[in-house]
Amino acid sequence: MLPLIEPKAMSSSSSFTHAYSRLHSNIIGDKTTNQRSNKNNININNNGSSMFLDSNGRFPEYLRRLCDIRQMDFESAFDQMITLLSNEPQKVYTSFYYRKQTKNQWARDDPAFAFVEACFVAIAALAYAIAFHHASIWGYIWAVLYAVLVDWLLIGVIIASILSNIANKNLRQHLAHTVEQEVEWLYAFDVHCNAYLCSFVITHLLQYFLLPLLLNRAILSCLLSNTLYTIASIWYFYVTHLGYRALPFLGNTQVFLWYPSVAIGFTWLLSTILLILGLRINLTRIIMAFHYG
Repeated sequence: MLPLIEPKAMSSSSSFTHAYSRLHSNIIGDKTTNQRSNKNNININNNGSSMFLDSNGRFPEYLRRLCDIRQMDFESAFDQMITLLSNEPQKVYTSFYYRKQTKNQWARDDPAFAFVEACFVAIAALAYAIAFHHASIWGYIWAVLYAVLVDWLLIGVIIASILSNIANKNLRQHLAHTVEQEVEWLYAFDVHCNAYLCSFVITHLLQYFLLPLLLNRAILSCLLSNTLYTIASIWYFYVTHLGYRALPFLGNTQVFLWYPSVAIGFTWLLSTILLILGLRINLTRIIMAFHYG
């Protein structure tokens, strides 16, 4: 009778071994799939397009919070604005460093700063439209929309894309025993917003109160107007330079300051020479005529 029982036992053992092998294969397969999924998620997060989608394909926290004003930290945004306008604007990037340590991203996850700045741009555009007496209500609406969507947002997107691309292709330095990093597009846009605020104070706020003087055709008015725009532009690139210098994996970030500053300074010198020669170039008159003329 024993030979009849032995094959049955062997068959049971073989079935158990086969089932175990299948279970083991499934576990290994799931692990491999998860590793591939995690790798793809990392690639998505390191890609510039991560500003639009997170690893799960949903809108990231930044855009979700933009749709709910209650989730924005306006106190922090105003504190950062005050710091940027102080004599130590580089301190604003300390919070970016801490965010990288805690949330593994350099860019802001709170859209309050950009939201407040966009509101400032809209209010300034409306104030200028009122000062230049637009003919209809549509003129006021167009002035506000153009200022926010084109002057601030579109140009900001273009500048952030260009500078982040330059930084990632030419300025990255691979340090030993460190993970390779890239400049996040959203961080580049944050840097633009920081720098734009500084130039905004001059080209929108201060200029508004000086309009009666700046719109004059006198040489002094032309010189003052061109000087204001020169200072605003250099200030913009100085804060931009500070933003990229704060990233430890970038080198030679002074190119974002010196090259533009030299070009801007040369342009100001050329405009001054032309003023002396009788060609009166007034940037305030040119820009106001384009936007509100």
